[in-house]
Order: sequence, then structure tokens, then C-alpha cells
Amino acid sequence: MKALDKKLWRELWGMRMQALAIAMVIVGGVSIFIMSLSTVDSLFETREAYYRNNHFANLFASLKRAPLSLTKRIEEIPGVERVDHRVIAYVNIDVAGFDDPVSAHLISLPDSSSGLLNQIYLRSGRLLEHDSDNEILLSEEFARAHKLHSGSKLSATINGRRKSLTVVGHALSPEYIYQIAPGAMFPDFMRYGIVWMARKPLASAYDMEGAFNNVTLTLSKGSNQQDVIDQLDELLKPYGGTGAFGRKDQLSHRFLSEELKQQKTIATVFPIIFFGVAAFILNVVTSRLISLEREQIAVLKAFGYSNFAVGWHYGKLVLMIVSIGVIAGIGIGTWMGKGMSNIYMEFYSLPFMIYVLKPQVVIAAALISITVAILGTLYALRTAAVLPPAQGMRPEPPAIYRPILIERLGLQDWFSQPTRMIIRHIERRPLKSFLTTLGISMACGTMMVGGFQEGAINHMVEVQFGMSQRSDLTAIYTEPTSQRSLYSLRNLQGVEQVEGFRAVPAKLMFEHRFYRTSVQGIQPNGDLLRLLDTRLAPIDLPEQGVIITDYLAELLHIKPGDMLSIQVLEGNRPTVQVLVAGTAKEYMGVNVYMQREALNRLLKEGNAVSGAWLKVDPYYQKDVYVALKNMPRIAGVIEQRSAIKSFYDTMAETILFFTFISTLLGSSIAFGVIYNSMRIALSERNRELASLRVLGFRRSEVAYILLGELGLLTLLAIPLGLLIGYGLCAYLAFQFDSDLYRIPLVLDRDVFAFAALVVIVSALISAVMIWRNLAHLDMVAVLKSKE
Repeated sequence: MKALDKKLWRELWGMRMQALAIAMVIVGGVSIFIMSLSTVDSLFETREAYYRNNHFANLFASLKRAPLSLTKRIEEIPGVERVDHRVIAYVNIDVAGFDDPVSAHLISLPDSSSGLLNQIYLRSGRLLEHDSDNEILLSEEFARAHKLHSGSKLSATINGRRKSLTVVGHALSPEYIYQIAPGAMFPDFMRYGIVWMARKPLASAYDMEGAFNNVTLTLSKGSNQQDVIDQLDELLKPYGGTGAFGRKDQLSHRFLSEELKQQKTIATVFPIIFFGVAAFILNVVTSRLISLEREQIAVLKAFGYSNFAVGWHYGKLVLMIVSIGVIAGIGIGTWMGKGMSNIYMEFYSLPFMIYVLKPQVVIAAALISITVAILGTLYALRTAAVLPPAQGMRPEPPAIYRPILIERLGLQDWFSQPTRMIIRHIERRPLKSFLTTLGISMACGTMMVGGFQEGAINHMVEVQFGMSQRSDLTAIYTEPTSQRSLYSLRNLQGVEQVEGFRAVPAKLMFEHRFYRTSVQGIQPNGDLLRLLDTRLAPIDLPEQGVIITDYLAELLHIKPGDMLSIQVLEGNRPTVQVLVAGTAKEYMGVNVYMQREALNRLLKEGNAVSGAWLKVDPYYQKDVYVALKNMPRIAGVIEQRSAIKSFYDTMAETILFFTFISTLLGSSIAFGVIYNSMRIALSERNRELASLRVLGFRRSEVAYILLGELGLLTLLAIPLGLLIGYGLCAYLAFQFDSDLYRIPLVLDRDVFAFAALVVIVSALISAVMIWRNLAHLDMVAVLKSKE
């Protein structure tokens, strides 16, 4: 082994704790980079394989009823590759031992087949037998929630008739990787499921023999999707078509796509913080090491080592530290990526997970780490390479001390001598002090992200379901019904309040922009649904015009006072222009609201409702459930409180995992910055502190001078870190915004307190480790000094 290599290993061992602290920061950057991108790649590859293997459709359309002969005309549309027609119904289900309302989508399957498009993934059991009128397949999550297995029985209200059904297997579908009931905001596997039934008996029950009410298509390569949608809408219009839409607008696909987008944002933002902090620490450590070894560098050059050899020696030291961080980061990032991918596999009802860690991701992580480290230490390495031997033999020139600010202001009597020493040292090296403070503040800001996510979700739910949508139950009718049906709901024992609503699908247009959503006709001055402004104060619904959600206004670039074009995708499909009277604050979905009577007039129908919101006395809630189940016009019931609880139960694992990761990584930054800064300060002031000990200062007094500097910088860093954390959370909230949901920028006191606490604890741990080193100050060397 060469002499320089032996020296390299000795130096690495001598600074092992500092190297470990730096490596921890690099581990944080590499691991979150690997975790996020591998999760994105894994979800993407799994989704594509699932879609490809199970023939997930490109276009979807629902309608009232069309003859099977129409399929031939659909197939003739240029660009259409394959067509699959189905019968779909929304039904109430009774599960033995479970009293809450349960609804499901009942989907037809060809005899003894998994379907042509959107094929089911049979997890257990068998396919449906030919012409069997009582066999069903259940979505796996619904079956698991109710502990239903092959042979279990349940009953369903199919077109007003109660029918007993037998479970023969569990299945998954690429069409329902995110299972959410109509009108609901969250998945609730206890109260909503997907049920597959043989085509013939389901079609017979709904008078769909020789007909269909749902069609899906795949497109040939290079076809124009919008052209196909336009032609398909024209064909389905006479049959009650509600407008075709592409895969990108399909609900479960949309949710997963938004998740991929968020992971890409995380993979960009967080590694930048970690790599930046690592570059700073490496620069400070390398610069100090070179400063301490000036004489050794001079001796090496005197013995004939070239400038390149000396510079490369210290470069290898940096690369060794980085390599430790990269290797550990790849391992930890892979572990975290697999864990996160498996969480998403459960959350999004994927039948399998193809974990993908692309070589280019690993190479990119390593190259970025090395590049950042070299750039961060380049000046220090150049200093070592070009240091003349004669200059290196001489000690560094003493620091020039000038009166500090408090002395120039005449305030020195307010501070003790040790305190003035602390302030003087900080003021003498302002850049280093600022970068140290910035590094600690980055750690503080990073830890706020985990707590921000939980607080934001709590606020979303509180505003959406505590202040705006205040009903206990939502009853959805099989078809629009006269508002007189609300009287039967009001007469149910335990029902305290009922408000009907009318919802129609619509295409909204302003200038060249358009968006597809629903128009909600609601009761003016209603109490169960209240529209809120940006300050969360209730808005009165005007007699003329519409109120739109604020995010929809941003999407269409429309403002109050403009005219909005609404093309109704139901009935006679009229297109009208209405005045935008104002905007409402909503965190989930985008909607248009107008008075129900005005919407009824627009549709040229009587006083019709699509469903109703109910306020129910908890004591009678079960009785109300039973009564609603027995009403043939009620297609499904959504219980708000249980849906929210189910959502929290589902999200808990994801939130806890992300909070754990952000806390761990933030702690690594805090410890890495603080410990290295303390070690460097100790090496810089070793002789000074030993001299003070010789002069009679106690160990605690010397520790105050050394640790007080870092303590002061830490206290300064916490407010800055909280500000940086607020900005980071604001950036993430902005990036995560979509028409599905918006993340509010809500930060509770607990978030700030926890972030500050972790930084303080990291500082205390570092201080304890440095305190032990203060017992080994070389006072003998100071006494022997001739200076």
C-alpha cells in the first residue's frame, strides 16, 4: 500500500464520526432519490403491465339503453380497435351481520369469461358458470372487509327485487384500482364494492336483453382520440349517452397518475436540500483538514509529490466518504422504495407489484452525489494542490480581531467575556456562520413536511365535511324523481332534515377551454350543503347565475361576471350560457352550483331530484338504514362519517411512513451539520480552549464558549428553518394541486414545535458527544509552547 493511501485510511479513521455524520446526510439525499424514483417506476411499470395484460380500455361511455346492433356502427368509427358492451347497475346490498348501508356496482361478465376489455384479475375461486343467475364475483377489498369467501351468501336489491347471491370468487379490475362510490370522496370497502354477475341474468333483470348501457373501447395506434370521442357521442346521443371520456379522465387512473406526479416532485425537491447540505459540510470539513495539515502537505511536496498527487489524495478522502453514503443510501432507498411500493399496492388495489430499480437511477444518484461533493470541495482541494512548500512550513497567519458590533455600540458591559468571545468568533467568519445556520434550518424545514401532510388532510376533511357538506347520509336515486319523494324520507323516524339535489353531467366551456364535471342543483339557503368563500364564510346562492369552485375558475380562466357555456350531457343535451355569480372554496373535486329550480327549468323538466342529503338522529340511524334499503327508488346510500373513518384508516399507514421518513432524514441533516460544526470548531480552537483551561477556566466554562456558539446558531436557525419549512410546504401544496383535490397550506403549532424539538435534541446529542472530547484537551502541549 502506498504511503499516501495509508495516510488516507488513518485520516478517515481519525475523523470517523465526522465522516459518518456527513455520510448520513448523503444517505438521506440518495435514499429519498432512490425511494421516490423507484416507487414512480414501479407503480408505472406495474400499472402498464396490469393495463396491458387485462386489456384496460382507452375510452368509456355510459348511456340509458342501446341495442347490440349499435356495436357494429361503433366498430366502424375510424381508429376504434376493439369494442366491449356491458350492463352496469348501481344496487343496494345486504351483508349478514352488518347493518350499515352497503352499495355496489353490479357489472356484467360474459359467460365463463373474464371479459373482453377491463378483464378481471381472478384472485381466488372460479369464474361464473354459464347462465348462472345467482353466482357473483366480489372485489377482493370488499370481500376481505366483510370476511366473505367462496360459498358465502349475500342479497342485493336488483331493479326493486331482492335476490340471494352466492360468492364464487374474489377478483380485481384495472378499472377500479381506486374504488370509490358515486358521490363519495373516499374509498370505503365496508360500504362499497364491485360485484360481477353473468350477463344474461343481469340483462334480464334490467330489461337489457339484446341491449347495453355501458361501452368501452380500445383505439388503434396513431388514432385521434378526440375525433373518436366526438363520433361516439353522436352515435350514443339518441340513446341517452352522457358523454364519452378518455382513460386520462377515468377516476381511478387519475388518482394513480396524481400519485406518480407527487412522487416525482418529492424526488426533485428533497434531494436538492440533502445534497446542498452535504456539499457545505464537506467543504468545511475538507478546508479545515487541509488547514490543519499545512505542514504535512509542505513535507509531501518537499519529498517530490506533485500538486495533482496531493490534490487527488484529499479528493479520494472526499470520494470515500461520499461512497459510504451512496452505498448505504442505495440500500436504504431500495428498502424504503419496496416498502412504499407495497403500501401503494394495497392502497390502489393492484394485484401485484413489479419493483423496478433502474440502473440509470442508481447511476444518477451516484453521479449527482459525487459531482456535488467535488464541486463543494473544489476550492479546498485546489488550495491543497497549489500550496507552496515554503508557505506550508509556516503557521497560518493569526486571525485579525476587530471590535465587534456590540463593542462599537458600547454595549460590551452587558455581556460577559465568554459571551463576547462567542459573538466575536461568529462575527469574524460570517459566511461560515450563515451556512451553518442555513444547514440547520434546512433540517428543521424538512421535518415540517411530514406533519404538514397530516394537518392538511385534517383541515380538508373538516372544511369539506364539517363546514360545507354537513349531512349524515346521502341517498342516491336510481333515476331523477319528483321532489315529492322527499316527503317519504322526511317521514322516516329519526330523520331530522332532508334536502334534495339534482345533479347532471355537463361540459363547461369558456373561450377555447373546456372541462367536464357535473352541475349541482341545490336548495337555496340550505343547511346540509353550504357554499363557502375563501374565508370559509357561507355564500348565498343567487337566483340567477352559478357559483363555481375556485379551482375550476383557475382551470377555465374565468371570473365572476363572465358568461359560462354549459352543455348538458343528459336528456335533450341543451347548451346554455349562464352568468358566473361567484366562486366557492372547495378542497375536493370541482363543481358548478345553481338553484335546483333553475336547473330544472334549464332541463325543461318538473321539480326533479337525483338524490337527497339527510340529517339523522344517531339513535335511529340503523332504522333509517333499513328503511332506505327497502325503498326501490334508492340505488345507494353513502354514510359520511364512516367513509371519513375508513379514509383515515387507509391513509394512516402512508402518513405514518412518510412522517417517519421525513423525521429520520431531517434528523440526519441536523445531526450532520451540528456535529461537524462542533468538531470543526473544536479542532480550530483546541489550543485556545486548552490555554483557557491552563489559565484556570473550568471545563463547563470552556464548554460554554465552544458549545455556546453552536447553541446560538441553532437558536437563530430554528426561526429561519420554520420559515423555510413553511415555504417548502407551500411549494409542495402548490405542486400537489389538481382537480381531484387541493392540499391546503395548514400548519398547526405541533408541526412547528416538533420540528424545533428534533433540531434541539440533535444539538444536545452532538453537545454531549463533544463534551467528552473536552476532557482530553492537550494542556501539556500548551505549557510546552514557546509562544
